Parts: sequence; C-alpha cells; structure tokens
Amino acid sequence: MKNKKKLIAIIGPTAVGKTQISLELAKRINAEVISVDSRQVYRYLNIGTDKVDQGIRREIPHHLIDIVDPDQVYSAADFSRDATDAIKRISKRKKTPLLVGGTPFYYKALTGALSKDLPKDLTVRKELEEEIDSKGLFSLYTELKKIDTALAARIHPNDTTRIMRGLEIYRITNKSASWWYKNQKKTDSLYDILYIGLIRSRKILYKNIEQRVKIQFASGYPEEVKWLLNNGYSPKLSALQGFGYRELINFFNSHCSFSEAIYDDIKHTKTFSRKQMTWFKHFEPIHWFDLDTSTTTKTLDDILNKTKEHIGQ
Repeated sequence: MKNKKKLIAIIGPTAVGKTQISLELAKRINAEVISVDSRQVYRYLNIGTDKVDQGIRREIPHHLIDIVDPDQVYSAADFSRDATDAIKRISKRKKTPLLVGGTPFYYKALTGALSKDLPKDLTVRKELEEEIDSKGLFSLYTELKKIDTALAARIHPNDTTRIMRGLEIYRITNKSASWWYKNQKKTDSLYDILYIGLIRSRKILYKNIEQRVKIQFASGYPEEVKWLLNNGYSPKLSALQGFGYRELINFFNSHCSFSEAIYDDIKHTKTFSRKQMTWFKHFEPIHWFDLDTSTTTKTLDDILNKTKEHIGQ
C-alpha cells in the first residue's frame, strides 16, 4: 500500500445509520463527504434517496450528489472518474475525503476492481431499441437471463438501460458482462481504503427500514414521483427502477394500491439490505461496528481512533 492515498469509507446496509455517523465523523476529522450512492447522483430524486438537506451540505460539503438528470446514463466508471477528481480537490484544500454510501460497484470501480473499458457500439444499441419496440422489453430481459444469469438476477425486469447494456456487451464480444467483470485485467488501485462497516441486528434494521419508508410516503415522496412523470421522465429510466420509485409508478399506473406500494417498497428495501451485506462482507480491510451494542459517542470515539490510525493523524 506504499504511496497510495489513504482514504476512509463508511459502508453498511441501507437505513443502518451511515449518515448520522458520517456527519459527526466529518466534523471531527475536518472532512468533506463523497457520496457513494448510485441514486443520489440524480437530480430531483430527493426524498426517495434520503439525501441530506442543503443546510447540512453547506456546513459539510458533499460531492457527487445532484450531478446528472434522471434521463442521463451514469455508470460505475463515471463515478470512478468523478470521485477521483473530488478526492484530488478535497485533498488540495488540506481536508480529508470521506467516502459514504452503500453502492458496492462504485467502490469496486474506484479501486480498479471493475473493468472501465467494456466495448460500446451505437449500431447495436439502435438494434436493441428497435427490438424493444417490436418485441417488448420483457423479451430482451428473457434473453439476458439466458446469457447472463448473474446480471439478470441483479436488475429489475423493467431496467431498460442495464438490460440493453448487458445484451450490447454480449453481442459485441460473445461473452457476458459478468464474464468480463470477472476475467478482464483490473487496474491497480490508487487508494488504500479503510472500510468502516456499520451493522445492526436484522430486527432493528428492518424496523428502521419500515419507519423510514412510511415517513417518506407521508412526506412528499408520491408528489416527487408524480412531478418526475409529469415533467417527461419515462418510468422506464434506470434512475426510476429503484425500490420506492417503481412501486409508486405502479401505484400511479393503477397496478397496485397505495398501501401495497408501501408494503412492496419495504419488502424490496429489506431484500436489498441483505444483498448489500453479502457484498460488503468481501471488502477489506474492514472494521465492523455494531450500533446496537454501543452508544453513539463510544462508537464515534472508536471509529475516530481507527480513522486517525489509518490516515496518520
């Protein structure tokens, strides 16, 4: 790890409490936060992605929030480029970059664990768009399941962007995207990242998820989704395929009741939290902190000690 930039990252499942811990830690180590969240990059997706408010962002600068519109494609490679730029700018100001978020692929891209140069072909994309019009998206999703089971299992059947991308890669190379991610030569990381993992018991985590979703639905979330649809953003956009957004779109399209939308959002968020923990267990070096068994003050003190030890403060 010699000569590599030492960074701190706060990871953990959704609703575990990353935001509270990160804000307190940022104050103690004079840090600026880099959001590692694949949904917070999008403008107008505010309530559903749990963004910190503008007042907090003025006090503690946050990067990579609200940087693209919902109809723009934003990849893990884009994140790696933008995060690298943010790290340089923060470090130049003699402040500490603090990575915070729960999108594993973004971390992998930043550390060189994902290929950044998978092929693209506008002609193939055009062919796929025409096939969607003639055959329907589900037909392409069924095709993707046959050639790339792993990728298909990770995405929603209505996720047009990722379905097309998976098929595009296969048709160009005759190998699946998952094969490329596993076998293509990775770049060496510029960073030495200490992962601070936050956990809670499943019972408490699930209770937090249920409470958060209910508060979101009562605090303008439906109006947020309605505004997006009324302003011309297609419900097929990748940005609107995340849990919560797709359930509310189903509600507005009369495919479920309002209470069913809440129930489905809670169910899918819980499923996602389990997947996050599975992914994060493979990160290293990682130090886990159980937020159920210690006070916030004690946890922060322990995290601060680990942080200072790693970055040499």
